[in-house]
Amino acid sequence: MSNTAKLVISIVATVGIGLLGGIFTGPEIQTWFVHLQKPSWNPPNWLFAPVWSTLYLLMGIAFYLVWKSPEETDRKRWAIIIFIVQFALNFFWSFIFFREHQMGWAFVEIIVLWLAILCTIIAFSNINKTAAWLLVPYISWVSFAAILNYTIWQLNA
Repeated sequence: MSNTAKLVISIVATVGIGLLGGIFTGPEIQTWFVHLQKPSWNPPNWLFAPVWSTLYLLMGIAFYLVWKSPEETDRKRWAIIIFIVQFALNFFWSFIFFREHQMGWAFVEIIVLWLAILCTIIAFSNINKTAAWLLVPYISWVSFAAILNYTIWQLNA
């Protein structure tokens, strides 16, 4: 497979699957989320889609850099598995928080997600430093999201 095909697949898959989580989020914004107590520092709702789209794009590029790497197969396979696990956790956070309205469980899940992202960054850094650095905005945003998740949970307990 050509590197161009790998790049396209990496970006389309991460952005596409990432935005698919919006099926749980979108309908709940105006029917459930809008009625929750939120901290004064809660970003406006319109900001989340462009931020997540950018983060999914960066994840796709990072994944591509690892996938195309000539690195030893087992090390690369392990990094890709860790990436897929964290990506699945990312997807299910939206389901737990928005679809199931389980803010406490969503907080637990986002902590596990954060740890999985950290493991992904470490695994990627052993293969391609740029790929690892491309995930730093992601773990930064998830750190903020975890604090926001916790605060909203506490305000609405």
